[in-house]
Amino acid sequence: MADQEYQDLPKHALERLQGLRSANHPGGVFTSDLSVNEFLLVREAGFEPIGMVVGSSIYHIGFQQANFRNNEEMQVLSQAMYHARELAMSRMEEEAAALGADGVVGVRLEVGQYEWGEGLAEFLAVGTAVAARNKTTGYRMANGKPFTSDLSGQDFWTLLRAGYRPLSLVMGSCVYHVAHQSFRQYMRSVGQNCEMPNFTQALYDARELAMERMQIEAHTAKAEGIVGVNLHEKSHGWGSHVIEFFAVGTAVTPTSSDHSIPTPQLILTLND
Repeated sequence: MADQEYQDLPKHALERLQGLRSANHPGGVFTSDLSVNEFLLVREAGFEPIGMVVGSSIYHIGFQQANFRNNEEMQVLSQAMYHARELAMSRMEEEAAALGADGVVGVRLEVGQYEWGEGLAEFLAVGTAVAARNKTTGYRMANGKPFTSDLSGQDFWTLLRAGYRPLSLVMGSCVYHVAHQSFRQYMRSVGQNCEMPNFTQALYDARELAMERMQIEAHTAKAEGIVGVNLHEKSHGWGSHVIEFFAVGTAVTPTSSDHSIPTPQLILTLND
């Protein structure tokens, strides 16, 4: 692992990676944020966990003025949230590549805010890098990068057993301004059971934009589908009428035409 190949990684990150188990360092220790069951099932699936990998980006999110009366996307904010996550993801992938990993499982994306300045947030990507024991099967993406997935160890094992493999974590973001009610609209709804079409349409449109962008990423990766999709809604301090809609899931592709599903096993707990 030559330092000049990974200039985007901090010095201490490179030092940490050199102590981990990898293709060139089988005697190193592994680290993992997988649970015990997940760790064992990942190994059962034919992969060796080799190390936790991390990507971080402290990002300044710009300002955009919204029209008080309009439902509209805040495109400046949408682009910022997407680009910041991409930076964190790419650095996590870079750490995995430095370890010689074939993929990263259990990826989680987090956003944290600090009081260092207005509009600053840290975007963090964390997962466990894994290496396939069977090197005859190609698990990396078409561009040679390790695959990424937010599936649990159990879901990862089940997916492989059923004749599919993960390609990449795909996501879509949309920051949307929900128009305020006029005084007349407010008075018409007081004491009434009625739908609020303005709010309904705004949230519907925003979710659709986030989902559509996630699907476009999956098409670009030449995936057959997306599993484990999650929809997150959060206001990152922009005010009550500005919300981010974030869609994320794992794009998958078949590895065989026989998709036999393992028979579910009955498990009885011995706990009270």
